[in-house]
Amino acid sequence: MTTEIGVAAIPLSVFCADPFPHKLIRLCFAKQPATLLAAAARLCQL
Repeated sequence: MTTEIGVAAIPLSVFCADPFPHKLIRLCFAKQPATLLAAAARLCQL
């Protein structure tokens, strides 16, 4: 995802043993609003 659309994420499964987190990701929202909007637009392309 990082190389394809330029948005980096961490699998939530590395933080807990629950069986379902493999479907979730962790994102950092400590960015400027314009950066978050651009990232959201790229994520919508997936």
